[in-house]
Amino acid sequence: MLFTITTLVKIVPIVTLPTHWFHWRFLTLRYWPIWLGLGLMQIMAVLPFRWQLAIGGQAGRWISRIARRRRRIAAINLALCFPELTATQRAALLENHFAALGIGLFETAMAWWAPDKKLRGLARIEGAENLQQAMDRGKGVILLTGHFTTLELGARFITWQQPFHAMYRSHKNLLYEAVMRRERERRSRLPPLAHENLRGLLRAFRQGRAVWYAPDQNHGIRNSVFVPFFGVPTCTLTATTRLATLSGAAVVPYFPRRLAGNAGYEIAILPALDHFPSGDVVADTRRINELLEHHIRQAPEQYLWVHRRFKTRPPDSPRIYPL
Repeated sequence: MLFTITTLVKIVPIVTLPTHWFHWRFLTLRYWPIWLGLGLMQIMAVLPFRWQLAIGGQAGRWISRIARRRRRIAAINLALCFPELTATQRAALLENHFAALGIGLFETAMAWWAPDKKLRGLARIEGAENLQQAMDRGKGVILLTGHFTTLELGARFITWQQPFHAMYRSHKNLLYEAVMRRERERRSRLPPLAHENLRGLLRAFRQGRAVWYAPDQNHGIRNSVFVPFFGVPTCTLTATTRLATLSGAAVVPYFPRRLAGNAGYEIAILPALDHFPSGDVVADTRRINELLEHHIRQAPEQYLWVHRRFKTRPPDSPRIYPL
């Protein structure tokens, strides 16, 4: 059947917010671009998958031309993490990364608004029994992953196996924050928890629930240690060890990956980490970084290289990123 604009208009819902989250300020001019973007995302969510890949890839390459600062950050990160590649190979990886970022916009739209019927045929989940075994312990689970371009869609696939709380940091734009919370909670079936809400996190674990967590962003030296990440001393959060120690929750890593062509996605759920926490917070944090690095290398273009991962440096070390 021909996919027409008329069909698109009929099936795309109007962007709405629950009334208890809505505020009249969301109708002011400053929020109009966000409303427009959200409307476009709902259109993006219903496009055929092959269109999403093609348009998203081209959009990402276009974004790389105008987002020069982020492109430079990503180029620096790739040079640090893949010194074994030639300059030509890293340039190709950089282009593929921005294509993955563009596709990630469509993946976020699908995660929030695509029906399960559309997504079921795209995902292959391996190791679901590992998550179930960890949940059966009754002490809760830390769903450990990293900041991949497939982050939102990968989490959507996990909700088919297990409801979870998402540990997150608030977005500065209030309208986007409201929509993001709404859609994440609607799909995960449990409310998100702020990363600083330790009491709420421990309560969730006592109730035997799962909490999604990605510890691989730079939030400063507080509650962090320097351990290698792709051979670079990297300021890395120790919250995974802290939460596991306080709660007794199992740490179950999972990693989403978009497959080549139109083959869809693979979500690998690994067994719960054994002997974790070990009593050595530095060794535990290094272990997590090594695990992340191993899975990033399987599809390096799909990791979030535009983040200033190495912003915080060891004492007396030179700055890596330009001001």
